[in-house]
Amino acid sequence: MDWLVVSNIVLWIGFIAMVLVNLALARQIGVLYERVAPAGALMMNQKLVVGSPAPVLSATALDGTVEELGKVVDNKSLLLFFLSPDCPVCNELTPALRSAARAEADWLRVVLASDGQEQDHRAYVERKGLQQFPYVVSELVGKTYGVSKLPYAVLIDEQGMIASMGIINSREHLDSLFEAKERKVASIQDYMSKRGAVQYVEADKA
Repeated sequence: MDWLVVSNIVLWIGFIAMVLVNLALARQIGVLYERVAPAGALMMNQKLVVGSPAPVLSATALDGTVEELGKVVDNKSLLLFFLSPDCPVCNELTPALRSAARAEADWLRVVLASDGQEQDHRAYVERKGLQQFPYVVSELVGKTYGVSKLPYAVLIDEQGMIASMGIINSREHLDSLFEAKERKVASIQDYMSKRGAVQYVEADKA
């Protein structure tokens, strides 16, 4: 009987210890999550500024239609996505781009942009299944929008203003542009930096 009581006590002690360990782990995971900010698109651009009017210019797409880039169409935001057939990351991102376009179709339209020989891009469109997107081939567009590295994207809001932009290496980076627009910040990094500063001030006051 005494051994039964002792074993029960030991089991309860072990159970309580396990609960405490799990709580400690959960707390540490929460702290780690706060410290590791979500990776947003890296905003590298010497010509554009978030919050400024988007450059307006006309460009002819591969299908012959004329795209008025920078102008508001159907009261939707515009994602101007710069890519290239010989860009490995661009090739990997095309499924994510199609998925994002479908998911955000209510408020977003997507236009692809590049430069070079049109025949190369026509073959690329067929190979990657990008027929649903207007595809403009113009060196002027890339220069006007300050694109220096690919893949790159510029998100223009419903008022024709630059909402967010950056180098896109993953679906997470692409989604970060939408998140930055929704939160009305230049980038997710900017948002996390401001959030960290606010938390620091609140902690200092406490």
